[in-house]
Amino acid sequence: MLVVLNTLLGAFGGAVAWMFIEWRLQKRPSLLGIVSGAVAGMVGITPACGYVGPVGAICVGILTAPCCMAFVTLIKHRLNLDDAFDVFAIHGIGGIVGGLLTPIFALTALGGSGFVAGRVMGEQLLINAGVIVFSILFSAITSWMALKLTGVLCNGLRVDREDEFDGLDLTTHGEVGYRNSNV
Repeated sequence: MLVVLNTLLGAFGGAVAWMFIEWRLQKRPSLLGIVSGAVAGMVGITPACGYVGPVGAICVGILTAPCCMAFVTLIKHRLNLDDAFDVFAIHGIGGIVGGLLTPIFALTALGGSGFVAGRVMGEQLLINAGVIVFSILFSAITSWMALKLTGVLCNGLRVDREDEFDGLDLTTHGEVGYRNSNV
């Protein structure tokens, strides 16, 4: 039951944090921002939801959302990443931040369940960081292999510029995706 509650509280913390930051920076919150914050909070609390208390879950959401928001608004554009739905910015960064925050909020002094017999926070933090690095490397290598294989099997990964301009619904599938009554 605690896992479900913590998941909801992490989402709450993320939604509220994103909303207030957007409100401060852009003078108004947006529904997309609040939803993005909720998802960021849920992703951030996922590795921790069984080990932290309810207040820790809210804190993880509050701390994860600004990191994801910074990646969405600053880093993604600087790196010119093609991430239309901010999948990596929210799920990737949120998972990394949540994984690193787990040992901190798992402390019994903060309402968490503590660590495996004899382990201390610093040791657990190093273990979590190692698992995160392994996950990043594994995902990068297998994604690269899948892209290379797809490129070979499908004669490239991109469609022609003209097909992209005309729309893939029509050029690839022979269907009209949207009908514009004004045309």
